[in-house]
Amino acid sequence: MSQSITDTAAPAGVRPRRADNGGRRSLVEVVVPVFNEERVLAASVGRLHRHLSETFPYPFRITIADNASTDGTWPIAEELAAGTAHVRAVRLAEKGRGRALRYVWGHSDADVVAYMDVDLSTDLDAFLPLVAPLISGHSDLAIGSRLSRGSAVVRGPKRELISRCYNLLLRTTLAARFSDAQCGFKAARTEIVQALLPSVEDEAWFFDTELLLLAERNGLRIHEIPVDWVDDPDSRVDVLHTALDDLKGMARVGRRMVTGAFRAPVGGRPRPELPTGMARQLPAFAVIGVLSTLAQLALFVLLRTVMGPLWANALSLVITTIGNTAANRRFTFGVTGPERAFRQQLEGGLAFLLGLALSTGGLALLHATVPGASRGVEVLALVSANGVATLIRFLLMRAWIFHPRRLGRRAAPAAAVEHRAAAVEDEAAGERVR
Repeated sequence: MSQSITDTAAPAGVRPRRADNGGRRSLVEVVVPVFNEERVLAASVGRLHRHLSETFPYPFRITIADNASTDGTWPIAEELAAGTAHVRAVRLAEKGRGRALRYVWGHSDADVVAYMDVDLSTDLDAFLPLVAPLISGHSDLAIGSRLSRGSAVVRGPKRELISRCYNLLLRTTLAARFSDAQCGFKAARTEIVQALLPSVEDEAWFFDTELLLLAERNGLRIHEIPVDWVDDPDSRVDVLHTALDDLKGMARVGRRMVTGAFRAPVGGRPRPELPTGMARQLPAFAVIGVLSTLAQLALFVLLRTVMGPLWANALSLVITTIGNTAANRRFTFGVTGPERAFRQQLEGGLAFLLGLALSTGGLALLHATVPGASRGVEVLALVSANGVATLIRFLLMRAWIFHPRRLGRRAAPAAAVEHRAAAVEDEAAGERVR
């Protein structure tokens, strides 16, 4: 995709220089992505510049990355770049925070690249601890975390709940080990991030989450530091739209993980692939789940003509849960025959009840912490809770209900055939030796 780029920098005489007098000093480039931020841009860049000039012990460059602003942001960025040492400005013709970071990081000649939100919600005293492990080579990427022990966060209950649900989903569905994917305070070694960028697809808010997941999947080291963070009350981020886009991004990354395509040419030690059988089981479980949901909705609509909503919901859920358990028994876990079928249905019902309690509890928690929450926030909380509930059902089925040790050899004919074949081969080899 072609895009128009405009690059404005301070005069050559005041641009940052790399010291190379026997021991080269590392250059750190700090990117500030902006979209329609004319009110705060000058004050924020001025504050950031003063902090780095007075306290930061390494050469630095501040790059204002304007992604398609329609107000006076770009003229202000040009003035700052023309009149302030170590500041430059880049303008992209298309919107997207990820797109802006991809361009600046991908073309940077610095040793370490970083970014922070223009509102400077994160205490700037955390910046040196953020980049120090990257400069020393002890880590590959670094993130500020508002969810780590030792962080101090001031924000409303709605954003707190959404953030925790989102990061919980990342840990439970995609096995993420980092604690806070959304904090706008991150850094990376330039050579590492430039190797990862071609494998990152997102151009908007999911960009840095996808980058972190890719780095972790490829065995790179992610350093976390607790940060002090104060919410910007004037934030204009569309929380619901962004959250739905993030869920779509998670589904896309999950598919790439299952197929083994979530890789990048970096020198880390890749994490192990999915456990044996899971690459086949997950798609089957997902398809059965979608069909069960559609069947439950159709049954609910049909039953509502003869009974109230609570009874219609309960009866439709019971019927589809029985069908869901039977289908997963046969097609996801390959179990056939009547043996243990009734017990497995009861256990499947228990797993369903646990998931139902989780989704109901999620809604109750939402209304307890955010009285009068909008329908959009309710949908987001329910989707997040149902995602976690679905994962719990799958894990319970795999690790408990249909675990090979509980099924026995008669319920796992393929394993039995392999065992008999190996025994026959060993016996034949013994005969040859004799």
